Amino acid sequence: MHKGPAYHRPVQTPLAHIAKRWTPAPETVRRAALSAVVMSVVIIVTGGAVRLTSSGLGCDTWPKCTDDSLFATPEQGIHGAIEFGNRMLTYVLSAAVGWTIVAARAAEPVRRSLTRLGWAQFWIVASNAVIGGITVMAGLNPWTVAGHFLAANALLTVAVLTWQRAREGDGVPRPRVPRPVRKLCWAIVGCSALLIALGTSVTGSGKHAGDSSDVPRMPWSWVDAAHVHAAAAWVVCALAVAMWLVLRVVDAPDDTRARARDLLIVLLAQGGIGYVQFFTHVPELLVAVHMLGSALMWIAVVRLALSLRERPRASAGIPAQSDPALSNA
Repeated sequence: MHKGPAYHRPVQTPLAHIAKRWTPAPETVRRAALSAVVMSVVIIVTGGAVRLTSSGLGCDTWPKCTDDSLFATPEQGIHGAIEFGNRMLTYVLSAAVGWTIVAARAAEPVRRSLTRLGWAQFWIVASNAVIGGITVMAGLNPWTVAGHFLAANALLTVAVLTWQRAREGDGVPRPRVPRPVRKLCWAIVGCSALLIALGTSVTGSGKHAGDSSDVPRMPWSWVDAAHVHAAAAWVVCALAVAMWLVLRVVDAPDDTRARARDLLIVLLAQGGIGYVQFFTHVPELLVAVHMLGSALMWIAVVRLALSLRERPRASAGIPAQSDPALSNA
């Protein structure tokens, strides 16, 4: 007897399998995205703690902690424990990013843009782990240390963007303030990014090299680098004050004005900490607080930029239309 063709069900990915059996509430998706933001800040601060405690080479190889052990050994002492602990936090960060990806994929309606942002976080985490390994094998070369820190901030950027996108729809972005105000905000974003990059030149030439051994430093005076960094900070502060005033003049939405206020508060606190640590010979605790302030400042900058436009939920049956005039929103 002739048998008809056999039909096979298409193979499902694990994410598709989960999505068919679980639909998270919108609040769950937002919490997942927020967990990635929190862990991105934690990994920045704990990474700084590794350097400030001279534990950067506590694990002297990668991906193992020693040539013979994946874990820190008693012979490596407290420095090995600190460096190994920071490496283990990468798995907690990865879990937070993984939760974000799963929640975004299982959400209804399907939001592919949110899923892509989650996967972008995953690839940044993976690439930064490699940069961290290169940093260890290069003996804490200050340029790779700076790259490691900047990659962590790239992750923080995408995490904050994902968190914000989880709180809004997928409609066409609509500006909430005039174009000149948006241009002023982009100036704040650019100068703030430059400020963070200049901060790596201070740490890369300063006394906290990350290990008690002889570690190479960037070829300039950390005092001069600190002066340039401070000048950039004053520029960001001036732009932030201008933004706060302009938003009041154009009668911007209350939440946007609140974001500008939050940025000013963080900048003033961060600037005060920066000057205190400079005149007290950069004590480790204040440097750690300053690194936390750097992450909070960048979050405030990104949230301010995102608050200048809104993305309503697209109406059913009406395809989204792109508007070139909104490319700067």
